[in-house]
Amino acid sequence: MRIAGRVALVTGASSGIGWAAALRLADAGARLVLHGRDRRRLSALAGRTGGFPVAGDLADPQEASRLAAEAERLAGGVDILVNNAGVGWAGPFSAMAPPDIERLVTVNLVAPMRLTRALLPAMCARRDGCVMFVTSIAGRTGVAGEAVYSATKAGLDSFAESLRLEARGSGVGIGVLVPGVVQTEFFRRRGRPYERRSPRPLPVDRVADLLVGAIATGSAERYAPGWLRLPVAVRGAAPGLYRWLAARFG
Repeated sequence: MRIAGRVALVTGASSGIGWAAALRLADAGARLVLHGRDRRRLSALAGRTGGFPVAGDLADPQEASRLAAEAERLAGGVDILVNNAGVGWAGPFSAMAPPDIERLVTVNLVAPMRLTRALLPAMCARRDGCVMFVTSIAGRTGVAGEAVYSATKAGLDSFAESLRLEARGSGVGIGVLVPGVVQTEFFRRRGRPYERRSPRPLPVDRVADLLVGAIATGSAERYAPGWLRLPVAVRGAAPGLYRWLAARFG
């Protein structure tokens, strides 16, 4: 779809993939509504892009509906929705406190559903728009020590796929970006740094380029990096082999 002149709402825009994607969308000529928890960084990004900053926490059950209303008030509606905001938690599931479970499910899965529900009908009525979801390779393969995070991303993947089937012929594109390891603050915030030698984290700007490219071309899905399709294919074709390899190599 044409990005120039369109209104794009980006969640999780105060850092990481959301920040980089907002800059790319601004370069492509989009008008921006920027949502995130860090009010200072959000204001700085708004200053660079001319976007509207809306600070808030999607862990609040009412935040998605408030954000949709604010986007309508500030920008007159949304043409492109980038459901990027997400939180992580690393460690054995038995050590995870119930409030942490609820936070991950709310932010990573329920909030994107609510926000999409609030904005999608207007896109369908105009027969034009795009909804992008930032999922994770963890949601397609599973990751030890990230059981709840993986489950929320798998749920988001399934939701996007089902929504794509529903939206067929509506003029609204539904896409997913499936990133692996990216150079962001995610790992520090989840409570466990990334310590593996490979795969090496991707530069966040490269991931943002893939996301914006998927919007522009109407792609159903993009992997970042592309070789991540291989473990997903092995898991689908030979699940026993995949589990053996995952147990041995991680």
